[in-house]
Amino acid sequence: MHRVAAQGFAAAGQVYEQGRPDYPPEALACLAAHLGIGAGARVVDVGAGTGKLTRLLAERGAFLIAVEPVADMRQAFARALPQVPVLAGTAEALPFAAGTVDAVVAGAAFHWFDGLAALREIHRVLRPGGGLGLVWNPRDETVEWVAQLVRLVDGYKRGDPPRYTDGRWRRVFEAGPTTGLFTPLQEARFPFVHEVERSVAMARVASTSFVGALSVAEREEVLARVRALLDTHPETRGRPVLRLPYRADVYWCHKVG
Repeated sequence: MHRVAAQGFAAAGQVYEQGRPDYPPEALACLAAHLGIGAGARVVDVGAGTGKLTRLLAERGAFLIAVEPVADMRQAFARALPQVPVLAGTAEALPFAAGTVDAVVAGAAFHWFDGLAALREIHRVLRPGGGLGLVWNPRDETVEWVAQLVRLVDGYKRGDPPRYTDGRWRRVFEAGPTTGLFTPLQEARFPFVHEVERSVAMARVASTSFVGALSVAEREEVLARVRALLDTHPETRGRPVLRLPYRADVYWCHKVG
């Protein structure tokens, strides 16, 4: 497991659940349609976190099993979804027999995985023709104040932790030893707006992996600077409710062989 993820999410269950938006219905419908997620389907949510994706897919009648490596996240998951099994584990070593899963999904998580090892392991547990679905909710940085917020927070990043927006996660699908394991990756995008109180916007910042890995003093510093930005920027100043623009990015492919 990546060090930044292990440290940053180790005590982040509450702020992650509070600050991260749900996936929009259109994105879930797309994922479910392409992966055949419905009544009776056996679906594994890898890197399930607090269950943001799991709970929405479970509403479609599928049998969900969650896999999550961080103990704090598993505890938050169990409180939110006591009816869904949540197992300690990683995408690179799934606790399932070969060919026993109809679909594997990952919400805002695949960029943390060892892509090659994860795809080989996902291929192993999927039944023939089974599907893999990935989804992220990146913020819309074409909006000026959001771009300014992201630049501010990114200034506290240490090293080069993986991020969805850097695109490195995708390389494993495009060339090398995993070609032939899955069909070509397909994708769709769904813009949406998350209307939140300021406390929720602050929780979104606090739930960022590398912010959670900072010292207490540094974390308080970045949060204070974010508050100052929201208090002074013309598009957010004096507004108790903020309109945070997002885009749900959905990807899917199917097992070959």
